[in-house]
Amino acid sequence: MTPETIITIGQQAMWVTMIIAAPLLLSALAVGLLIGMFQAATQINEMTLSFIPKLLVMVGALVVAGPWMLSVIVNYTQTLIEQIPSLIS
Repeated sequence: MTPETIITIGQQAMWVTMIIAAPLLLSALAVGLLIGMFQAATQINEMTLSFIPKLLVMVGALVVAGPWMLSVIVNYTQTLIEQIPSLIS
């Protein structure tokens, strides 16, 4: 196993991690931005106001994108397991 192979596997793992985390992070970012704008417009400075909507949106995003996220991680894992014989030699 060469250092280039290890770096490639690491890059693929980081890419899959980024792709899987993107729907949840982007939905939380969008809701946080909207609630922040609402709080700025109404001058409500309650820190816990954004928690429940963010949580609900993230659960919704997980329900919607969950099957896709699961298929991405399963495909990556299957590919990695199939590559083990060629990585050892």
